[in-house]
Amino acid sequence: MTPIREILAAATPIEGGFRAQIPSDWLQGRTAYGGLSSALALHAAQGIEPDLPPLRSAQVAFIGPLSGDVRVTATKLRRGRTAAFIQADIVSDAGLGYRAVFVFMAEQPSRVALSGGLAATLPPPAADAKLYTGPDEFFTGNFNFLDLKAEAPGEAEWLRWARLRDYAGIDPMVEVLALADALPPAAFKLFGKEFVPLSSVTWIVNLLTPKPATTDGWWLLSAESQHAVNGGSSQTMMLWNADGVPIAQGMQSVAIFG
Repeated sequence: MTPIREILAAATPIEGGFRAQIPSDWLQGRTAYGGLSSALALHAAQGIEPDLPPLRSAQVAFIGPLSGDVRVTATKLRRGRTAAFIQADIVSDAGLGYRAVFVFMAEQPSRVALSGGLAATLPPPAADAKLYTGPDEFFTGNFNFLDLKAEAPGEAEWLRWARLRDYAGIDPMVEVLALADALPPAAFKLFGKEFVPLSSVTWIVNLLTPKPATTDGWWLLSAESQHAVNGGSSQTMMLWNADGVPIAQGMQSVAIFG
């Protein structure tokens, strides 16, 4: 297990960002876990412009495989009075593997207050709960999980408590992005025990609070697909903190190879 803070601490500065190593225990197949890539990209984006407002949205494209030595850079696209748009790229020897546009935006006074359908009231895992941790050679070895199968009966639906096994020393927004993609694609459940390769293609995630926080590192994750045909699945995603406060909402396009 390699904590994210150690990856960042070992990074070396380059123009516009840093050079880092993707440890083998953060891989899923031949590429880095998408949540780690997003966490590294956000860290670079946060460092490119001073006094940024909170992260409001991320638009991510998983372009190609990333592993080993990578270069993570960020570029300011535009900064106005309320919002800053910053692009972040991750490049390996194989070429461009990841691109994101992060939108940082300050809260604004508003007469609108709507949070319907986002509440979660499930308690986080008890201290003696039987948790799942993936194998050390796979990215899931960096997490603890607790599946809630009874609460997610849909044929293409996941609901799972998740936390980084070592979440100390990293920015809360970086932690949220590292966690928010930790579920398998929802369409994976459609294949039962048969293994079929799936890969995230694009990911849009909107942050619902400027200061994400939780208790004991626990976050509740959901993913659900209601459309999976012709080698592609579209899924919606949610992340809540341990108190049931909605933290992030997303949508993802997933390629199905079989």
